[in-house]
Amino acid sequence: MVTKQRLNMDWMLEELASSVPQTRSVVVLSSDGLCMAQFGTDEDTADRLAAACAGLQSLSTAIATEFPHGDGKMKLVVIEINGGFFYLMAAGAGAYLAVLADDDVDAGLMGQRMRDLVARIGQHLSSPPRADRRVP
Repeated sequence: MVTKQRLNMDWMLEELASSVPQTRSVVVLSSDGLCMAQFGTDEDTADRLAAACAGLQSLSTAIATEFPHGDGKMKLVVIEINGGFFYLMAAGAGAYLAVLADDDVDAGLMGQRMRDLVARIGQHLSSPPRADRRVP
């Protein structure tokens, strides 16, 4: 079942993709690697990307703790690969925004549009911690 909130999030992701030429796909994921929303990719690819992003987010947070005057939190990871760019940005409590783009994307525009989206709707991109559902 698709909820109204999910439809609104998909629309917002589509807006990001359409505002930055050469954007291939946009995924919102929880910190534990679950895809919360996607645009421009199929569900299986979005799930694989979300799972990989969880590992990358964990690694980047570990690196962030090595900066003694920082807060130990990851803000943005950019990876340039043959054929394109990968962006991962913190987007609310326990949520992240991931984007794949072709190699001729305007990197500055992509970063700005991602920051704008997170600032505008970051509270809607949050993924609260899951409740402990142990059976007594």
